[in-house]
Amino acid sequence: MPARYRDRLLESCGGQLVATTALGDRCLWIYPLAAWEEVEAQFRDAPNMNPVVKRFSRLLIGSATEIELDGNGRFVVPPLLREYAGLDKKVMLVGQLNKFELWSEDAWQSITAAYLEQEQDVGELPAELHTLSL
Repeated sequence: MPARYRDRLLESCGGQLVATTALGDRCLWIYPLAAWEEVEAQFRDAPNMNPVVKRFSRLLIGSATEIELDGNGRFVVPPLLREYAGLDKKVMLVGQLNKFELWSEDAWQSITAAYLEQEQDVGELPAELHTLSL
């Protein structure tokens, strides 16, 4: 874990994290424990008979694994999650507000190159983005 995040994570969640499969990408989502508990609460309140909710719950909640920062700010990713994300020696940890994404370096370079090559005109923005000030 990069030093700029490590101290905050140790202070806010005692270095307790949760790793799970990302929805829609071959990477992992790494949540501080408190942020993960908010995700769990949303699934607990969601209609569990809805097939889409059930599917996402199985993918996200079912693969969730608690991990912990060691004294050097490192954490061990379980083999099943490493395999899912294709993680090898070189990885990229990308901050995403309430969580991190953990990518294989090759996959991260491929996806960012693809984004940069896409036409810059993204078309009509969703209503949720109209209120952002960037």
